[in-house]
Amino acid sequence: MVNKVKFTKKEIAVKLGVSVSSLYYRHKRESLDLELKDQIEAVLETNPDYGHKRIALALKLNKKRILRVMKKYHLKPYRRRLKRLTKKKDQNRPNSQYPNLLTDLIRSAGDTIGIAKPNLVWASDFTYLKWKDKFLYLATIIDVYDRKIVGYNLLNRHTKELVLGALENALTNNPKPDILHSDQGSEYDSQTYAHFCEALRIKVSMSKKQSPWENSYQESFYSHFKVQLGDINRFEDMAQLYEEIAKLIWYHNNQRIHSALKCTPEEYLESYYKKMGT
Repeated sequence: MVNKVKFTKKEIAVKLGVSVSSLYYRHKRESLDLELKDQIEAVLETNPDYGHKRIALALKLNKKRILRVMKKYHLKPYRRRLKRLTKKKDQNRPNSQYPNLLTDLIRSAGDTIGIAKPNLVWASDFTYLKWKDKFLYLATIIDVYDRKIVGYNLLNRHTKELVLGALENALTNNPKPDILHSDQGSEYDSQTYAHFCEALRIKVSMSKKQSPWENSYQESFYSHFKVQLGDINRFEDMAQLYEEIAKLIWYHNNQRIHSALKCTPEEYLESYYKKMGT
């Protein structure tokens, strides 16, 4: 039988050439890191696309510490590259008569966060969802001030009815914007869409052709939204899918921390009304 030799912490410290206190510190730090690892995993469970900055905001901790622990335990957010819908029929169409009204507005404000108030600028776009070997199309409208999704519509075709439905949905619960921005898709450049906006005295603004970065608010939303939505073939019918979309839009507005705002869209909007005293 082999006798096991036991060493005191002091003897171990002498052999390692370190102080006794450092042994206690390392043990304590490992325990704290493991505890933080569990907290990070809990955040990622409900927010799988969160990077270290959003996790730090959610846990109210230093982002460098979050990043260190995530690297230590190989924790990574689930990311999926957004595949943008290519509208081939629009590629050879002439440029729209509508200019990009956001360029001067954002330049004068310094950035998009500097836009003065809610319902000043809305941005509209749509994306495709492949479900049971067919395509569905989701149109959304986002308020550029607080990044809140104010309207949406789901159809099986990308027509002017798709984008008009999203706009009508937005106007049901919100005052009309001064400016409504979109890309130059035929859905937005239709006479019906233009006349609807003109009748409400909404100024139409459009990005340059093949310039998705000029509507980055929607691009960013869809990239995170599709991660949260996951595999939609698990839904038996469109009603279940629509219900899930509604839940995720509510989550985006009320629970998901926006990295530029440092809070949720709803919290950012509430802070505006508090400052205004309303």
